[in-house]
Amino acid sequence: MLFLLDYGAGNVASLANSIRQLGHDFRWIETPADFAEATSLIFPGVGAFESAIQHLARRGLLEPLRAYIASGRPYFGICIGLQVLFESSEESPSAGLGIIPCPIQRFSNEDKSVPHIGWNSANLLDEEPETVDAYYYFVHSYCAKYDPEKYPEAAQWAHTTTQYGQEIFVSAVRKGNVFGTQFHPEKSGAAGLALINAWLRAPDVHAPIGPRVAREPNPNHGLTKRIIACMDVRANDAGDLVVTKGDQYDVREKATDVSATTGGAVRNLGKPVALAARYYDAGADELCLLNITSFRHSPLHDQPMLAVVRAAAERLFVPFTIGGGIKDTVDPDGTVRPALEVASAYFRAGADKVSIGSEAVSAVERLRERGGVPDGTSAIETIAHAYGRQAVVVSIDPRRAYVDKDYAGRHAGELVRGPDGKAWWYQCTVSGGRETRDLSVVELAQGVDALGAGEILLNSIDHDGTGLGFDLDLLALVKRSVRIPVVASSGAGKAAHFVEAFAQTGVEAALAAGIFHREEVGIGEVKDALRAAQINVRR
Repeated sequence: MLFLLDYGAGNVASLANSIRQLGHDFRWIETPADFAEATSLIFPGVGAFESAIQHLARRGLLEPLRAYIASGRPYFGICIGLQVLFESSEESPSAGLGIIPCPIQRFSNEDKSVPHIGWNSANLLDEEPETVDAYYYFVHSYCAKYDPEKYPEAAQWAHTTTQYGQEIFVSAVRKGNVFGTQFHPEKSGAAGLALINAWLRAPDVHAPIGPRVAREPNPNHGLTKRIIACMDVRANDAGDLVVTKGDQYDVREKATDVSATTGGAVRNLGKPVALAARYYDAGADELCLLNITSFRHSPLHDQPMLAVVRAAAERLFVPFTIGGGIKDTVDPDGTVRPALEVASAYFRAGADKVSIGSEAVSAVERLRERGGVPDGTSAIETIAHAYGRQAVVVSIDPRRAYVDKDYAGRHAGELVRGPDGKAWWYQCTVSGGRETRDLSVVELAQGVDALGAGEILLNSIDHDGTGLGFDLDLLALVKRSVRIPVVASSGAGKAAHFVEAFAQTGVEAALAAGIFHREEVGIGEVKDALRAAQINVRR
């Protein structure tokens, strides 16, 4: 009997959906006694190493897990489920299971962004490292470095390696009854489903262990650039959730442009799950669902949006982010709902990341008032502590603030000068761009990085809806100001704009909405243009 171990945090719904999709049955480990009934076990660990170890210990599952693995029955660990096999982690004061004699270490961010987020190759150790049959989805800041000279015993466990920047790490282990992947096969599309299915059908098959040798890094790592389809979701006047898109955040049809029956109505571009499924089938690397009207009463009472997330997780086997209302709230009856509780509900429903907007601006303003010392109370900090910083995306909405060309004020070091002689800095906004704050985009980006955000979704109020291309000056400014991944957003009108963004700014991903919804540009067309420009994308 297959059992799944859920230690109580993160998105485990996606793995459960994957197994059901493949036609297999399973049960959940609920008590220590359940380990005795398991003939095979998957540990889909999502989150932070310390949270995983502490949750397992509190529930009395840590030692039964160790005993299960020692019994010789098949074990499949995913992400944290792999990392707990090692002796320790720089992320945590708690020890791991110590089955693999090697520490988990943080990536260096000297030559790359951290976390490592996106699709990368996993190269079998008995094949040439240039051989790439499939890409898998990674999202982590810590890894087991592949070093046969320093950790010879640990190297014998290595099944595949992956390169990020100039670092080579163990991306899969296989020895005896143990199999584990640092990547998320349940979020790796068809390739990931095939890997899960192969293990489910033959969990007792052991890979041969041959000699392990050091590998020299290639000049370029295998991480691909990501194409993300974004859906702005809101309720129409009838209360149904629809995907919409507007010009400068105006999502209602103009009465002069449409019939009298639809004039003034919320623009309806499709149902969220159906549209998301279309983008998944078209090859989108990630999906983003943003609840742009937030929540009328309480995020946890917004059952239609939770239902959308659950339905999407059953159909989509790539990562997706949920945004809108992820903040500390109070229910109408006075019940306090911390941001962590809100995020947890969406992770449990099947989301992989949450997006935080205006709340992040307030958090950085408080951080600056404290002289740059975090106090651990912001939504970014609490969610990142429980689930890892890779689970937190911060959505930033800046606009240009024009100044005299000889401006020497507080933001002089961030000035951008256009070819027409105009000068400006980028001012942050809240409430969908309706209110400005005396905070620059660099101050905000560096602030959320310090608080623990794992990724920045960088919008542009000036370029949104124009179709003239991404704001390359804005992207380049933020990219060189932080060490976390940056997602370009706002302004894409053709495939060439994606090429410009990646080639000229170095961002890790690019997002679009309206041009995909209206089928003016296809995801396949974008990827073809990127390949033609020799920019690495997932096949």
